[in-house]
Amino acid sequence: MAGAGDELQGIKRGIIEMADGIVINKADGDNLAKAKIAKMDFEGALQLFPPKENGWRPKVSYCSSTENTGIVEIWNIISGYIDKSKETDYFNEKRKQQNKNWLFEAIEQRLKSDFFSDSKISKEIDSYVEQVISKEISPFYAADQLITIFKTRS
Repeated sequence: MAGAGDELQGIKRGIIEMADGIVINKADGDNLAKAKIAKMDFEGALQLFPPKENGWRPKVSYCSSTENTGIVEIWNIISGYIDKSKETDYFNEKRKQQNKNWLFEAIEQRLKSDFFSDSKISKEIDSYVEQVISKEISPFYAADQLITIFKTRS
């Protein structure tokens, strides 16, 4: 039913699906019992998901920075994930994909920077923006025109 929180539940599920580890912070004092319950709840929920591509099953832990507890356990989760990822070569494959993505992001940023700093574009863009806002032209037509101007620069 719309408005019943289903959308939020879907977002939470998506976040949990992406997690390789979950850490419950502030597990001290009166919160320690609640953190332990939350840990069990998350562990139960994570059992409903299949293992990750590398065979890893996300782990759950809790910690307290004020009591300096749980830090070793968090490090063990991170180390375990790295070990499992290297064992299955997932780590190297993931790194290759990240490098490819970073290349494309760097190209995008450079093109965007060059585009918006171009003197011909800076002279024309406000006019096109106004035409788009006033619905005289479509955003797509404006983009095509501006890109054509950018490509014909000397």
